[in-house]
Formats: sequence, C-alpha cells, structure tokens
Amino acid sequence: MPMTAAHDPLAPPVVHRFGTPGSDGATRAMLLGSGELGKEVTIALQRLGVEVIAVDRYAGAPAHQVAHRAHTIDMTDAAEVRRVVELERPHVILPEIEAIATAALAQIEQDGLARVVPTARAVQLTMDREGIRRLAAEELGLPTSRYAFASSLEDLQEACAEIGFPCLVKPTMSSSGKGQSSLRGPQDVEAAWDYAQSGARVAGARVIVESFVDFEYEITLLTVRSVDPDTGEIRTDFCEPIGHRQERGDYVESWQPQAMTQDAYDSARSVAARITGALGGVGVFGVELFVKGVDVYFSEVSPRPHDTGLVTLRSQVLSEFEMHARAVLGLPVVTTMASPGASAVIYGGTGIGPDAGEGGTAQGGMVEGVGFEGVARALAVPESELRLFGKPSASEFRRMGVAVATAEDVELARERAREAASRVTVVR
Repeated sequence: MPMTAAHDPLAPPVVHRFGTPGSDGATRAMLLGSGELGKEVTIALQRLGVEVIAVDRYAGAPAHQVAHRAHTIDMTDAAEVRRVVELERPHVILPEIEAIATAALAQIEQDGLARVVPTARAVQLTMDREGIRRLAAEELGLPTSRYAFASSLEDLQEACAEIGFPCLVKPTMSSSGKGQSSLRGPQDVEAAWDYAQSGARVAGARVIVESFVDFEYEITLLTVRSVDPDTGEIRTDFCEPIGHRQERGDYVESWQPQAMTQDAYDSARSVAARITGALGGVGVFGVELFVKGVDVYFSEVSPRPHDTGLVTLRSQVLSEFEMHARAVLGLPVVTTMASPGASAVIYGGTGIGPDAGEGGTAQGGMVEGVGFEGVARALAVPESELRLFGKPSASEFRRMGVAVATAEDVELARERAREAASRVTVVR
C-alpha cells in the first residue's frame, strides 16, 4: 500500500503506446550523465521500447556503450545542454549526476521542450547541499545534524567553532565524497577548506559544516513516487531499508534488508515521504538517513537511483533501475524484495597508477586500456553476479565494477559479495 497519494501537476502521462526506437513515434529519453547507474537505467528503458540518448563529459562512458546514440559535452555549459536537447528533442530528461547546468534544465522545462525527472526544481535543490538542507530542516522541520555554511576560510573557522569539534566539512556542491573532511580540532580547518575547494564542482564554493550524529547505523531508503494505475494519482512506495558502509565518503558495500525496528522504519518512511513529496515529480529517490534507536535523522537525498541500491539488481523483484524506468513512463511499480542480498565494490586497485606501463596509457593520473582477471573465480561464488562497468580508464579508488550476491540471510550474502569482489583484479 502507498504511504501517500496526491495529485502532482508534473506527473507523467501513462504511456499507452510504445513506438519503435528510431521511428517518428518513438518515446525518447535523454540521460545527462552516463556512468554505471545510467547504464542500468538505459538498459531498463530499452527493455520497455524507449529510445535512449546518453550524454556525458567524456566519450565511451558506460551508458554510451549501450544507448541508441551518445553525445560528449560539457554538461555544466548551459548553451551546450540546450543545444543537445534541441537537437535530439527527448520527451524526458533524466539527470544522472550532479555536475549539470541546472538553470538550463529549469528553462528547458519552462519552455516545454522536455520533462525533467523528477522536476527541474528537485534537481536544482538536491544538487546543492545548502538548498536541500534548508528545505529539510528549515521548511519541513525534519531532524538533521546541526549545521552552518561558510564562504571563506575565516567563515569556516567561525562555523566550526560554533558547531564544535569533531565535525564534518563538505562542499555544498560535490559528489561521491569528493572534498569531504572529518575535523578533530581547529588545526584541521585550513586543510579542510583547501580540500573542499579541490573537490567542489565550482571555484570558490561554499561549504557546509555538520556536527557528528551519534547514530547506530545509516541506511538508504529507496523511495518511489509513481502513478497509481487505478486512481491516476501519485503514490509513494518504499523498498526494504538498505544498509551500507562507506570509506572516503564513498560506499564500499551495501546490503538489504538492514535490520531495524518497526518504529524506526515507520519514522524513516515518514521522513522520506515528506522530503520526496516536497521535491515532487516521479521516480526513484535515494534518501539517506541516520538511525539511533527509534530516532531517524535526515542526511541527503538523490533524485535518481542510488549507488548503494546496486544491491537491488539481485535482492528485489524489480531493481531500482527498473522501478525508475517504470515510474518515469507512468507505469506501475512494485518494491517487493525477493531475497536478502548484498553488493561489494570492485575498485581499480593499488596496481593502477599514473605510470601505465605495458598494455595501457596514462591520462591525467588515470590508466586507459585496463582489463579484468578472476571473473570466472568470482562467478564461482554461490548466488553471485558481476557488473563490470566498462569505464575506459581506471585509478586506484575509481569504481570499476560491483559484485552482488544473495543468500538466506544478509550476513552470508555480504560474505559472498565481498568474496566475489575480492577475486576480481583490475590489470593493465
């Protein structure tokens, strides 16, 4: 049963007729950002007969390899974004990364050129930690960590003193843990400011200072807003909670379900429903939450499939990518879990570095022309599966693939996923 149901003027029409890709009657979707998550979304859309155009900042991105057409542009350039949209005339635009000229998307939506998923406003808010935190804490009154914003080193020193140590510093606009620091005392502030600027998407970026939340565990609650086929209204459904472990601000493993009390789960669903309802539109939202006992604190939200949700490739009847594709097209969605499952990331590894050596070339600290060994051994792990993303270059901590596994319980699934991932080696 849905937790909420309400009319949304930006809800997609239910698609009653699916054309053939390449024909005048095709339903066209454009991805802005074509990484591993976009690749899975592309495949899910194509299985429903959608013509997909994948756009990214570099050629040969994972979704480029499977889309009907691909473009390589600077997605922070508003004129370039507008140009490629006018060229391809997609019916729907799916932003898949943070580094996008969001003002251009707002204008595109306003001009009626295409529908932005979930909405242009939601994309703008969630790609700026300041915007989404003010919405969550100040407008909706959701529980969050204490926070302050800073625009200079001096501002940051004052903000850290106000929040207290230890604390976290993050660029307001960054992704995948880039530019994030944990500060133990005043001696760490200057280095944290410099690191935040190096990891931000824009020069002179503002930063957010957050107090540590004394939590027991953190979850991603995949929240799906879709059109109810019986009523035509928006409904909100939830997946079983996903637990995850992070290093360097980036996830390294996830599992489903994360054990939690019913009261905590109910609180988590309430927080997720309120923030996604405020953002509007349809699709999968990855709502990140801290949990201690029955207390739930809002952390962040992504208006698209979440990296920790890669576990759903095996654990659910419909993966998060299939749910997203259905919701975007106005089709019914189910969030049923099929089996306990887990995922574990495959990184470039310590053998990858700027000196490419034989069989590869180095570009900007990345190594091109890499390969994978140990695939057969990895797939020999019971109930395991791999996704090798096909990225054209690698570095030590670049995510190059993921192992997913199922089992009768979460702990065994985690063991299997970690073991399968450990058997794969990225080589030059």
